Amino acid sequence: MKKAYRVKKESDFQKVFHKGTSVANRQFVVYFLEKPDQTHFRVGISVSKKLGHAPTRNAVKRKIRQSLTTLDQEDVLKHDKDFLVIARNPAATMSTEEVKKSLKHVLKLAKLTNQE
Repeated sequence: MKKAYRVKKESDFQKVFHKGTSVANRQFVVYFLEKPDQTHFRVGISVSKKLGHAPTRNAVKRKIRQSLTTLDQEDVLKHDKDFLVIARNPAATMSTEEVKKSLKHVLKLAKLTNQE
């Protein structure tokens, strides 16, 4: 995932977290904030230490990034939003395909997809 597609600054994270809207399912919480002047989405990923040691957390982040990249290539995601994906405990044991399916579900609930 390109750097332009990432929310990296703490101030940007806090802005989305405090001013944004949240939607959740059992595996993920998604906070999102509309940015009408953007030409592409930006995403921040947060995985708590409660999910496991660093290799486990990094694996979860890789699966989330891969899933979002795939969804972007399929032109599923809306492009004028910043959003944060926060992983919950079940995400640590999920396969990449399960992560993609669950992310697609929560993004659809948040109306962040182009599909109805």
